[in-house]
Amino acid sequence: MKKLFIAFFAIGSVLNTNAQRINVDNIMPHISYLSSDELNGRRTSTKDELKAAKYIAEQFEAMQLEAKGNKGYYYDFTFKYTPKVHDTTTNGLKVRKGRNVVAFLDNDAPYTVVIGAHYDHLGYGQDGNSLDANPKDRIHNGADDNASGVAGVIELARYFRLNGIKEKCNFLFMTFSGEELGLLGSKKWCENPSYPLDKINYMVNMDMIGRFNDTTKKLLIYGVGTSSEWIPTLDKLSTNFSVKYDSAGVGPSDQTSFYLKDIPVLHFFTGQHSDYHKPTDDANKINISGEAQILELIVDLVYQMNEKPKLTFYKTASSESTKISFKVTMGVMPDYAFDGKGMRLDGVTDGKPASKAGLEQGDIIIELGGKSIESVQDYMKILSAYQKGDNAQVIFLRNSQRMDTQVTF
Repeated sequence: MKKLFIAFFAIGSVLNTNAQRINVDNIMPHISYLSSDELNGRRTSTKDELKAAKYIAEQFEAMQLEAKGNKGYYYDFTFKYTPKVHDTTTNGLKVRKGRNVVAFLDNDAPYTVVIGAHYDHLGYGQDGNSLDANPKDRIHNGADDNASGVAGVIELARYFRLNGIKEKCNFLFMTFSGEELGLLGSKKWCENPSYPLDKINYMVNMDMIGRFNDTTKKLLIYGVGTSSEWIPTLDKLSTNFSVKYDSAGVGPSDQTSFYLKDIPVLHFFTGQHSDYHKPTDDANKINISGEAQILELIVDLVYQMNEKPKLTFYKTASSESTKISFKVTMGVMPDYAFDGKGMRLDGVTDGKPASKAGLEQGDIIIELGGKSIESVQDYMKILSAYQKGDNAQVIFLRNSQRMDTQVTF
């Protein structure tokens, strides 16, 4: 019954003749359903992921958006991966299946904006990507990662559908499968697109936009170096946020696939947290009004871009984190929005080296193995030199008090 209620709720919104901005009340029903136990964590290649895809397609169909997949609203693909329970076998080759959902809003414009988010998650952690110490038999619902982004795509589709006559661009609304296994859905689509890539002006990606902090107002925006228009425009529009920019077009989400096809991109992100890739990433922790503020910012951004010619694409240097390989892990989640010196911990995984050494969420690491740490990038460079079994002294701040401990990798 919950599923039917949500679907009809969306239809009612579309048929409302009074155009409106982002509607906060529309967002939570999508997140609640997609992150419910009914969908068992939306693991790629499962019937639960297909149920999520069907739900998203129903929202697009209710808005009378044009289907733009290779199979109606669906864009089906196969991929090789470590054999799991849900694999099928074709000609002796073990493969898994994924399904993107793609819809088009045609405003008779020369260029198109892609608004996307991945909808897959971890299921019960069967693919080895859970950060929980004991993930077995525990559903990873993925409310922030990334039901929050999918709800954003659906709500922006509703808004631009109602206000489409004012726009100077078309829209492709896309939700991707297989992101958690390596950006597979967006890669597959960009390799064999169902819409011409040369007609795309830019791509906006939303991944984990549901944990906005009303006090710090931190918002991370990646990809700002892919067009000269991004920073001056965002600076004007984001005065109600404390924005941290990253210029790189390559990053750990689906905007990367479009960047690699020479398309300007942006990725909106409210930051890591201790529930990341754990069964505790639930809908009751989502900041709905905060997410609505981010969607309003994206609406304003689109309007501003409508007044400009087609964006010129710029290649960017990769973030330091994408260049470094690691042989060990501490089992910590950095706070990427932290502006002070050192690396603040947004989360510590049970049973990992940092947890065993007594480090806690909120600690700020300022030195590792005798080397100073002023940023996450410093930490990653230093960590990359360690081997399994090595020991290192960690100097950190806890409630402004300087402390130390010994970590064993």
